Order: sequence, then structure tokens, then C-alpha cells
Amino acid sequence: MTTILDEDYPALLSQTYDPPVVLYSKGDKRLLHDEKKIAIVGSRKASAYTSNIVKVLLPPLLKENFRVVSGLAKGADKMAHEATILLKGGTVAVLGHGFDHLYPSEHRGLYDKLVAEQLVVTEYPPYVSPARWRFPMRNRIISGLSQGVIVTEAEKKSGTRSTVDYAISHGREIFVVPGNIFSSLSELPHELASDGARLVWNGSQIVEELAHNFKIEMKNGCKT
Repeated sequence: MTTILDEDYPALLSQTYDPPVVLYSKGDKRLLHDEKKIAIVGSRKASAYTSNIVKVLLPPLLKENFRVVSGLAKGADKMAHEATILLKGGTVAVLGHGFDHLYPSEHRGLYDKLVAEQLVVTEYPPYVSPARWRFPMRNRIISGLSQGVIVTEAEKKSGTRSTVDYAISHGREIFVVPGNIFSSLSELPHELASDGARLVWNGSQIVEELAHNFKIEMKNGCKT
């Protein structure tokens, strides 16, 4: 357990307007303190296109030691965690409930692997069960931990929008990938692109965008 008063509380998260007071963790806690983190989010109904997207975007990011943050939900979250593990990278799963529960339950195998080799965190005590309203609250942590957010596939009214809204309020970079114009899962990425989000199709574009931020921060002697 890490509290906001502890020296090892993630600095980037502490700078958000509503940081969790406590973070419970299972797994490799070192991943929590790595500066370079990128969130990958999208629809629970994400298609094989998202799976292909993350496999293309991730290698340049992982080569630069970025850690992947997502929410262990069905669809895009699961694909992001699994692809990161497959590519020998580090990933952090943020839960919307306590450790005595698991949602969705069919992710038990992935959850156990994350606990054994990666990291799972939550702001909720172990006994707290899943509830619909807790998942948007979880999304502020996904954004708060990350330097930027990648949106793969999502409908306009998808829950992914809450992560994006938090990221905008946190001053994070938003990245989107182009999608099929006939698919409803392209609605949110295309809308975000028209509003100024960075359109990407290669992970190196993301590295280049975020590397500039790190150079500025290093010059200023800041770790975040």
C-alpha cells in the first residue's frame, strides 16, 4: 500500500487534481515508479484491428522502456496487456474494485500473470466490489499515471471518453489511430482527431512526441 504522503507515490499522478489517497498494489511495484508510461484504451467490443494496432505501435515504445497502462477490461484493455507481455514489456493494470474481486471473471489467467510478472493497482480496499460508477473513477488513475493516452477503437459514447476527458484535464497527450469510416468503432478516434488529437500509425511518432517532453523535463531537473 502506498499513500499520497509517501515519497514513493507516483509523482505524475500526485499532480492531478483528484489523485487517489491510497494505492494498493500487487506485483512488481517498480513499474509504478517508472517515468515513461503510456495508456492504451478503447472499446470492450474492440475488433482484431485493435489487436493489430497495438502490435504495430508498441515495439518502438517498449524499446524506449515505456510501460503500458490499461484497465484489464474486455477488448482493447486486454489486448494491450497481452501484447505488452508477448513483446516482453512492462504493463500496469488499474482496477475499478478491490483485490478480493475480479471483473471480468474470465480474465483470471491474465490477472494471475499480471500479479506474478507485472503490476496490478487499485485505490479500493480488497473488499470493495465492482460497480459501474467506479470504472470512470479508475480511468482518472489510468490517465494520471501516463504521459499520454492512445485511443484505438471506440464508439462516440464509449466509456473510453471518460479516460480521454481526464487526460485532457490532466494535460496529457492524446493519440488516435485512423479507422474504417464505416465502423462505429472509429467514431471517437475520428472525432478526437478532428478536435486536435495526434493521428498516429507508427509507435515512433508517439516516442518522438513524448521524447520532447522528457527532454524539457530533464533540462529542468524534473523527474515527472
